[in-house]
Amino acid sequence: MLMPRLFGESLLDDLFDYPTRNYSYGTSDLMKTDIKDVDGGYELTMNLPGVKKEDVKAELKDGYLTINASTNSNKDEKDGNGKYIRRERYSGSFSRSFYIGEHVQMEDVKAKFEDGTLKLTFPKEEAKPVVEANRYIAIE
Repeated sequence: MLMPRLFGESLLDDLFDYPTRNYSYGTSDLMKTDIKDVDGGYELTMNLPGVKKEDVKAELKDGYLTINASTNSNKDEKDGNGKYIRRERYSGSFSRSFYIGEHVQMEDVKAKFEDGTLKLTFPKEEAKPVVEANRYIAIE
């Protein structure tokens, strides 16, 4: 049986897809992150499609690097008379945190945002030599 369709969507989609429908409005690729081990440090690359540079903030506190991003999306479709056929809006904020170590200082982190991609570099924690101490049991 053929179901009526309006603008490529079934009229009953909202009814039958209610419990499983994804209302993310294209945010599934937001904040996907790659971390690469490079000479003397790490390189973190995060996808932030549709996010503007001024809407991205990075903070370093107690060894945790936290990246916050916010986005606004508006999709309007009008017919020839200017009447709305469909309006969709999305507004949200996202955050991810990574423990990079308490040895890293804010001036050690370098950040660059270009074409919806945030790239951060920071140094590795220097391995401290382990000094093995003699452990004796006290005898009374």
